[in-house]
Amino acid sequence: MLGPQISEDDMILDDVTIMEALTHFATIGWKFIFAIVPPSKMGNGVPSFVVAISLIGVVTAIVGEVATILGCVVGLKEAVTGITLVALGTSLPDTFASMTAAQTSEYADSAVGNVTGSNSVNVFLGLGLPWVIAATFNEGNGDIYEVPAGDLAFSVFLFLITSTTCFIVLILRRKFVGGELGGTNLLVKNLSAAFLVMLWLIYIIFSSLKAYGVIE
Repeated sequence: MLGPQISEDDMILDDVTIMEALTHFATIGWKFIFAIVPPSKMGNGVPSFVVAISLIGVVTAIVGEVATILGCVVGLKEAVTGITLVALGTSLPDTFASMTAAQTSEYADSAVGNVTGSNSVNVFLGLGLPWVIAATFNEGNGDIYEVPAGDLAFSVFLFLITSTTCFIVLILRRKFVGGELGGTNLLVKNLSAAFLVMLWLIYIIFSSLKAYGVIE
């Protein structure tokens, strides 16, 4: 422990751990940038929300672009770069948001809902809006906008299997452990986390093997 934390209201909170201190110094640059976010008390929180969501978009775009460049430098195929480096970079804000929601909320609804909601935005808005704009632009020029599917069918089918397995785990945890997240049994928590990470690795490995033609 490195000493107590002091809140904005000068209240003494829990002691600062070494990991929290390291995380603070590792992200201090981003904290300076996000210091321009207006207080949530102004304008019923609307200015705070607009500025914060805009900055998150900027950070996500930067991380995604850097991940794409890194994948190009190391020679990864675009499909593999998309499901690994780019996906990790753009999902980090959602990961920390879900972690915060899980730690502060009484129920797991907000944490799990944030994951499914984020994926819905990525699929329906992140793909749909650019495709609509591109299709409209090409239609105006008399062209037909086509996007080859490639190995999308295999990846979607594999994702359906792993995501269904994930929800089965959550249902079983609710029935036998008492909740989708957390719990008093450290072994169950660690096994659940390890199993979910294994599902992610299975998806990455098999999708990558398909992209490189190892799996026909």
